Amino acid sequence: MPLPAPENRVLQAAGARRAVPGHPTRLELIATLRSAGAGSEGLLAVYDARAIAGERHLLSAWAHLGRSRARGEARLRDRGAEFALFVAGDDQLPRALEKVGVTEATEQFVVVAERPRDLDGAIASFGLVADPSAYPRPVTEALLDRLGISAADRSVVPVDGWEGLVLERVAMVELSAPHSPAKPGAKH
Repeated sequence: MPLPAPENRVLQAAGARRAVPGHPTRLELIATLRSAGAGSEGLLAVYDARAIAGERHLLSAWAHLGRSRARGEARLRDRGAEFALFVAGDDQLPRALEKVGVTEATEQFVVVAERPRDLDGAIASFGLVADPSAYPRPVTEALLDRLGISAADRSVVPVDGWEGLVLERVAMVELSAPHSPAKPGAKH
């Protein structure tokens, strides 16, 4: 299925890097993210670019997040944190952040924002500068390793199908969504 034209997408993403090595720090990025999220202008996220397999990866995670929440199956109160679960293809936030979160060693980032938030403004708010070489990038063995997709899993898929392994991992998070317990007296 073809992707919608970029100008028609609610979710937008771009590559970025630090303007000055080491600054902003990981903690400064997190503080900016929390502060900007309090404004509730739509989803805002920043990830290590080495963990993002491209537009379909982010759009799939966002779509699965929306469907899950529409069914009342939210895992976390914070929508941005829950989005990280889908992006990482993991159902536990600490593991998800280990896979896709930023560290002091992160050199390139992917900033994700929902419209009407301005993506260029979001990048600047983090103290980052645009870097088109950061995103999109090809799906590599290192990226798949980072997302927990093993060599055995990728050995049965041609290299041009590796993106599909990432999308499958994203979908698995939704399939493993916690279900509401049955109501007393309800028939099974």
